[in-house]
This record gives sequence, C-alpha cells and structure tokens, in this order.
Amino acid sequence: MIHPAHVHQRGAVLFVWILLTCFSVLAQDLSSTTSRSVLSLPGPTLLPLRATFAPVFDIKPDNEVQLGTNPSGKSQNGGLSLTANLNESPAGVRRVTLEEAKQMAADASNPMVRLAQLSVEAAKQHRMGVQGLYLPNIGTQFANLHLNKETGQVLTLPRSGTEIPVNIFAKNQTDFNVAAIQPVTPLFSVYQLVKIARADENIARAKAGMPVAETAAKVEKNFFDLLVAQRELTGAQADAKKIQTKWLTASNTGAPTVSSEQEMETLGAEKAMLLSASKVKELSASMNEMLRLPEGTRLELVVPEPLVEDVSLTAAVEKAVANPEVIEAEQTAVKAHAGLMLTKLQYVPTVAITGGYANQNAISGRLLPKDFTYIGVIATFTIFDGFKREHGVKEVQAQAEMADLAVQLTKAKVAAGVKSSYFELDRSRQLYQLARRIVTAARVVDATYQPDNPEAASAQAKMDADMFRADFEYRQAYAKLKELVGAK
Repeated sequence: MIHPAHVHQRGAVLFVWILLTCFSVLAQDLSSTTSRSVLSLPGPTLLPLRATFAPVFDIKPDNEVQLGTNPSGKSQNGGLSLTANLNESPAGVRRVTLEEAKQMAADASNPMVRLAQLSVEAAKQHRMGVQGLYLPNIGTQFANLHLNKETGQVLTLPRSGTEIPVNIFAKNQTDFNVAAIQPVTPLFSVYQLVKIARADENIARAKAGMPVAETAAKVEKNFFDLLVAQRELTGAQADAKKIQTKWLTASNTGAPTVSSEQEMETLGAEKAMLLSASKVKELSASMNEMLRLPEGTRLELVVPEPLVEDVSLTAAVEKAVANPEVIEAEQTAVKAHAGLMLTKLQYVPTVAITGGYANQNAISGRLLPKDFTYIGVIATFTIFDGFKREHGVKEVQAQAEMADLAVQLTKAKVAAGVKSSYFELDRSRQLYQLARRIVTAARVVDATYQPDNPEAASAQAKMDADMFRADFEYRQAYAKLKELVGAK
C-alpha cells in the first residue's frame, strides 16, 4: 500500500521537472532569436562569439554572391547586401565558344564590315567604268525648229546685176543625227587610267579585311577578360569562405570578441567580391552587345583549345609582302608611274574616227541631201601651252620617284615589325606553356582536390586566371604577326 505522503512527494518532483524543461526550451528559443537578429560584425559582447558570428557570406551556386541575411530577408551587415545577380537572366543561358563569338560579331550585318565591302564595290565599279572608255561613244541628236519668217539668200548674177531670191534654209526644220566616235590615240591614256583605277581597287581589297580582324580582336579580348573575371570572382568567393571558416574556427577556442583584424578581413573580402561581380556583369553586357544577343543573356564561355601555330622567322619575313601597308605603297607607286605616262601623252595629238547617219530638211535638197551617212577623222593638238606640259612631266616624275622610295621604306619598316612581333610571339608562347604546366602540375600534386575546399578553390582560380591572361597575350601576339604578314 502506497502512503499518501509519497504520492504528494512524487507529484511535486514531476511538476518541478516539467517547469525546468519548459524554461530550458524557452531559453533556447530566445537565444536562437537573438543570434539571428544581431549584425554579422557586432561590437564587444558578453555572449559567446559562436552565437553572434552569423555566416557573413553565403556562397550561392551559379556565381551568385550574397551577404548572410536573417530570416526576415534583411541584411545582417548594417543593411548592406551584396548580390551579383548573375543568375537573373530572363534571356536564358548561352554557351559560346571563341570561334562562334568571332563569327557572330563579324557577320555581314556589322556596319564596319559592310562599309569595307561597299568601298571595294565602289572601287570595282569605278574601274569598270573607266574600262568602258575603250569602246566607241554613240550618240543621237534630234531637233525640230519653226521660224517665223521666210529664210533665203539674194543671188546676184554676175555682170547683169540681176538679183534672184533663193531659199537655202527651210522655214520648218527637222534634223535627226546618229553619230559614233571611236578614240584612237586616247586609248593609250585610257590604259593608264585603268591602271590607276585597278590600283585603287587593290588598295580597297587589301584594307577590306581590316575591320573583320579588328572586330575579331575586340571579341577575343572581351572573351578572355570575361574568363579571367569569372575566375577572379570564383577566387573571391573562395577567399570569403576561407575567412569565414577561419574566424568561426577561432571563435571556438579564442576570446568571445570581434577583433579589428577580423572586421578588416571580412570587409576586404566583401569589397573583392563586389568588384569582381561588377566586372563580370559589365563584361557580360559588353559581350552580349557585340554578339547581338538579348540583354541579360548569361554567357557560359567554353575554354578555348590551346593555340597551335608553327611560324618561322624566315617565312614570316617573306610573307610580309602581303601586308596592307606594303600593298598600298606598291599600288601608290603604280598610280604615280601611270600618272607620269598620262602627262607625257599630252604631247600626242588627239585623234578619233567618227561616222554616222543624218536625216534633215533644214537645207535644200539641191545643196545637201535629205538623208546621208558620213565617216571621217578628227584630230586636235595644242601647239603651245606656256610650257605647262613640260613642268607637269617633271612634277609627276618627282612624285613617281618619291613613291618608289616609299615602297622600299615601307617594306623595311614592315620587315622590322615582323621580326619584333615574332620574338614577342616566341616569348608569349613560352610564358603560356609555362602557365599551363603550372596549372597541370598543381592538379596532379593536389590529387585530393575538392571544390568545397576554399583554399584549393582559391589557388586554382588564381592559377586559371593567370593561364587565361597568358593565353590571351599569346593569341594577341600571333594575331599581330598574322596582320603584319597579311595573313587572313
């Protein structure tokens, strides 16, 4: 039999245990609420650092960087919220390779490319128009006149003095004439004019590829800049996570205060991520504009394959004759010598053959037939022009000699540039290969590399960025050498 006093004693113990359990749960809820509502970088507090140091950086997928926030959505760092918003792209994601980007930017709709094509077309049409001067010129003439008075001439007979009116010109006149003129000696001048027009066309064709190469260079630079910026953003995220892990670990064993060193490192990491994210967004917008993609399109850049080239210094110097500057200098010399020949041809008489058919009633049929055909030769020559031709020949001759010297100087300049560019290419090739070996060696040594390891992720991102910079410099040096040798 249970004594009543024992029942009352057990009930009191149970009641006290229930009260203690409720108080403990309530205290945990209050502590949890307090730790979520404080700033991420609080001042000195009596609470444990582990409870006040909320996650400063939340590393989001898809390159989204955001400061830690409390459940209400407000920033835990004085209202400051850093979000790259790189995954907010209503236009979607576009996977792009370097070659695709160049082709998309250099299509026919590019104004600079179209302008170069039009310049070539204009030069071609001008040359074809000059060639048309070889053919005869055929023209027609029609006239219908009505005179208000009778025409005529008084014919006086010799000795007798008798005057007889004779109508030579009709009062109503209708004339129709078809004439053809074939130049003879001017054909030599036409030949020189065609040479000048063809030289202009060659210059236009040599320069037509320059806008395409310039556009490709801009796309390539933006492409690699964006690759580097993305790796820098990844490295900044990894550094931020490393700092967070460092101070969270220190809070378990250290003093429960936030030091100035911790605050400076945290703010520095925030700044690095802010700058990297802003640079990525800026370069992405610029690339979308060049590729004519919808605004806000996220670009997933494919790392280019390693550049493979085999260029020797001797071959590069020999191919420099295709350089646009050399072509322009050579064609300018051709134009100067053609102009000299044109000036000398002024000493040759201008001779042309003409012929045609005429139908008229203006002159009486007894004096001139109503319709007839004709053929003949027309020649003109200026006997004296104040020595203008002599001085003109000497002037153009001096210009032709200047053009010949310009060709030699241009070839020497381009050859020197090719040699300098070749050595720069060789140097950039070695630096790029060294950067690739460093990246490869780091991955082989760190066989246990995990993306979640912040230190390894930061080091890997920095090495990748350095390799991309070396790759771009290598490609830029190769493009410069190709431009100097006139390669397409």
